[in-house]
Amino acid sequence: MGALIIYVLLTTMAVTVVAMVLQRNLFSVVVLFGAYSFQMATVLVALDAVDVAMTEAAVGAGVSTVLLLAAMHLAGGIEAKPLHRPWLPLVLALAVGGVLAYGMQGLPAFSDPRAPIHAHVAPRYLAEAAAETGVPNIVTAVLASYRGFDTLGETVVVFTAGVGVIALLRRRRKAAKDAAP
Repeated sequence: MGALIIYVLLTTMAVTVVAMVLQRNLFSVVVLFGAYSFQMATVLVALDAVDVAMTEAAVGAGVSTVLLLAAMHLAGGIEAKPLHRPWLPLVLALAVGGVLAYGMQGLPAFSDPRAPIHAHVAPRYLAEAAAETGVPNIVTAVLASYRGFDTLGETVVVFTAGVGVIALLRRRRKAAKDAAP
């Protein structure tokens, strides 16, 4: 039953992506992007990755949607029609998706107890995390200690993206004030 729910959610995500591609109204695209992010958060909850789902909901649907709406407010709401059909990006995206799907064929089955992650890493974390880190919560120990640099890197990337968007929005606002009579 859980797999069926995940497949239904993945199908609705694919439909949402197609709807985004077909839209010319940027507001509709931003709303669909927020819906897609919430669908992704729901998939992550169904996969028992609640911490990642909360991050996806907060950053993907929350902060990103607000930043995109602010950028859209400054840039206008209608996308210009392209002069030609962008076939190369479509073919490239389909090729990358095909390679990823082919590569997934060699992965162990989901929740396979003999998978390398369950045979080597997880038992070590469960047995030694409290003693090595001094943190009683295993999830917090993994995220804050073992993956501390990774988490710091993710935070730096999100912060840098936010600063970049703010810098671009300020530049446009300043240029508009300079152009006014």
